[in-house]
Amino acid sequence: MTVRVGVCGAAGRMGRVILEVCKETDGVEIGAAIEHIESPHIGIDAGELAGIGKLGIEITGDILSIMNKVDVMIDFTLATSAIQNIDKCLSSNCKMVIGTTGLNDKDQAKLKSAANEIAIVFAPNMSIGVNLCFKLLETASNVIGEDADVEIIEAHHRDKKDAPSGTAIRMGEIVAEMTDRNLKDCAVYGREGTTDSRDKNSIGFETIRAGDIVGDHTVIFATAGERVEITHKATSRKTFASGAVRAAKWLVDKEKGLFDMQDVLNLK
Repeated sequence: MTVRVGVCGAAGRMGRVILEVCKETDGVEIGAAIEHIESPHIGIDAGELAGIGKLGIEITGDILSIMNKVDVMIDFTLATSAIQNIDKCLSSNCKMVIGTTGLNDKDQAKLKSAANEIAIVFAPNMSIGVNLCFKLLETASNVIGEDADVEIIEAHHRDKKDAPSGTAIRMGEIVAEMTDRNLKDCAVYGREGTTDSRDKNSIGFETIRAGDIVGDHTVIFATAGERVEITHKATSRKTFASGAVRAAKWLVDKEKGLFDMQDVLNLK
C-alpha cells in the first residue's frame, strides 16, 4: 500500500530532508508540501527546493486545499503552527506524525483530545537510536536511578528555539517516572555561582547551543566510584526524517489514538 505524505514546513531544513527521504522510501508518495502563507517559497516546486529534482508539487500555504491528496501529515514546524495544523487535520480526518517540540501543557491537552478522533504519532525525537536510548534509560533508572546523581547534557545548533530540547526533557521524564519523582519538582536547569550541596533527588540539565550541531544527548548516572553514561549523537537530520517516514507508514492503518516512537518500533 502506498502512503501519501504531506510535509508541513517543507521549505525548512527538516522539511527538505523529509521530502528527500519520502522520495527514497518504497511505499511512500509525496502528496503535498505546505509552508506558512507568507513564505517566499509559495508556488515553488517542492522537489527543486529540496534539491531532489522536479516533483510537480508546488509549495502551498493553504493546507486545507490539499487534504484530499494526503493520508498522513508530517509536521516538524513550530509549536504554534503545529497546533493550528492539528485543527485542520481534525477537520479533514487526516492522520499526523508530529515531531515538534516546545509544546506547553495546553498544547499537550489539545494533542490528546485530537487523538480521540484521529491517529497521531507524537514524539520529541523520531530517531531510532534515541528511542532505543529511552528504553535503556528505563533499565538504568530501575537499577541505579535512586542511588545515582542524574545529569542530562544536550547540544544543538545555534538556531534551535527551545531549551532544553524536547528529547532532553523526555529523558528526564523517563528517569523521574521510573524513580517515583515528578520532573517539574526536581529539575534543575543550569547552575551559576555558589550553591549548596547537590540535592540528591534533583535531575540536572545543561544546554549547549553552537554552530551546526545536529543533536547530542548524554544522561549521566553518577555514584561514588563509578558512573554510567548513555549517549546519542546525531550527525544527519536524515536520522529524524527516516524515523518520521517510518512512523507515517506504520500509522496508515490506525484509525485513532495517540502513539509514540516506542509504539512504532515495538519497544513497549
